[in-house]
Amino acid sequence: MCAIMGFSKKTLSVEELRPCFDRTLSRGPDMSRIVETPSGYLCFHRLAIMGLTEAGMQPFQLNGDYVVCNGEIYGFRPLKRQLEEKGYVFQSGSDCEILLPLFHEYGLSMFSRLDAEFAMIIYDSMSDSLIAARDPIGIRPLYYGYDRAGAIVFASEAKNLVGLCREIFPFPPGYYYAYGQFIRYADPAAVEEVSGDDEETACRNIRNKLIAGVDKRLDADAPLGFLLSGGLDSSLVCAISAVVLGRKIRTFAIGMDADAIDLRYAREAADFMGADHMEVYMTREEVLQSLEEVVALLGTWDITTIRASMGMYLCCKAIHARTDIRVLLTGEISDELFGYKYTDFAPTPEAFQAESQKRVRELHAYDVLRADRCISVNSLEARVPFGDLDFVKYVMSLDPRLKMNTHGIGKYLLRHAFENDHLLPERILWRQKAAFSDAVGHSMVDDLKAYAEEKYTDTEFAQLRRKYDYCPPFTKESLLYRELFEKYYPGQAQMIPDFWMPNRDWEGCQVNDPSARVLSNYGESGQ
Repeated sequence: MCAIMGFSKKTLSVEELRPCFDRTLSRGPDMSRIVETPSGYLCFHRLAIMGLTEAGMQPFQLNGDYVVCNGEIYGFRPLKRQLEEKGYVFQSGSDCEILLPLFHEYGLSMFSRLDAEFAMIIYDSMSDSLIAARDPIGIRPLYYGYDRAGAIVFASEAKNLVGLCREIFPFPPGYYYAYGQFIRYADPAAVEEVSGDDEETACRNIRNKLIAGVDKRLDADAPLGFLLSGGLDSSLVCAISAVVLGRKIRTFAIGMDADAIDLRYAREAADFMGADHMEVYMTREEVLQSLEEVVALLGTWDITTIRASMGMYLCCKAIHARTDIRVLLTGEISDELFGYKYTDFAPTPEAFQAESQKRVRELHAYDVLRADRCISVNSLEARVPFGDLDFVKYVMSLDPRLKMNTHGIGKYLLRHAFENDHLLPERILWRQKAAFSDAVGHSMVDDLKAYAEEKYTDTEFAQLRRKYDYCPPFTKESLLYRELFEKYYPGQAQMIPDFWMPNRDWEGCQVNDPSARVLSNYGESGQ
């Protein structure tokens, strides 16, 4: 991870803007630089992952243009060779050094050519203006707002813009901003043509495309690690990685000291693949003591995101403290593609597909946000193989009838795709889905809810929730989170679209808690 920031005008001095930029120093603790352009500034905090020498430090410059980028450009080496044949000379091993040559060659069409997860800001000397862009899923964060002079400001996180901009907006994934306009260049959730592949063909393609997505994310000059919950998604990422790398991988799992569910499954999966495995235990006291810090680093009031972040944050904190790991592969984005527990209640294939599209388009505000912040605040980089663009586009194009739960178990296509590889124990491959915030131990969510119940009387809850017109809190727990959010991001609640909840329009999903535990089909998921 790195931190970037761009100012289109010099409303502030370098001394005035630096404290705002340094709020995300943990994203890039290795080296920092602020470059003054004729009209504004570009800022960069570096976490060195590719091209570890000082030559890989940004901003990169080419003929008066500058770029700062927080991202990974997959397959950059063949692109680099093509550019060298055109006469471009490179000084580092950094993947991001190819961006300005690509801009010079292809202009604004460069963004749709990238196989990457990125947030970038380009200073275009021809127009003396900033161009910004974000990857199609929004895996890398980017926000924007307008300062007191009306100039646009871009930043990796909302916290950089608090106090600078009256209103803070998430930069929309799959868009670029140029010459005063936001233009959509990609929408991986959209389906131009439904695939005619049958179940077996679909499974073969899912297998091959996921392996390719994992493979390209193993390219790093810094040490790699893997988050392993013991569920299907993270276990597959780990098992594929172990085979591709041909060596022992380092895996990490976390659970409550009282009733960790995932830890035993994670240990079983790690032992099966011969991983160097580390377990982290968290206590009720650690969870409650970390809550405010977690809400502050996330920049959200959403119940699901905060619950699921507690374990991830504390696990990554332990990884940072105890190891030399710099890059973590994770299992996010599978649920949005193949279904949650609640999508078992989808009334039609068309409803399933529409829900999947909605969830993919909002990933940047929920699971992807969680993974980025929990990992980056601990000076680590997240990579998400299930977010591979080729993989996402293919799974989204499949006939949704194939993705619905017609086999008595969710994510059947993904399980069946790897059934004959024997990468995992059978009971891991066919284990029922359990949400991360539940599977670290049911006591964690129970502790958070109990803490909120103790904090507010019924009268206080009724009074305080009325302060909020936008997405008003509907439980004491949600009020607790909203109050903490407003402390650090006053008046910015609109950055999050809504509470992440099952689709209440579907029969069986009229629930008042986002946990899958409240659904009638939860069954053995939490055992």
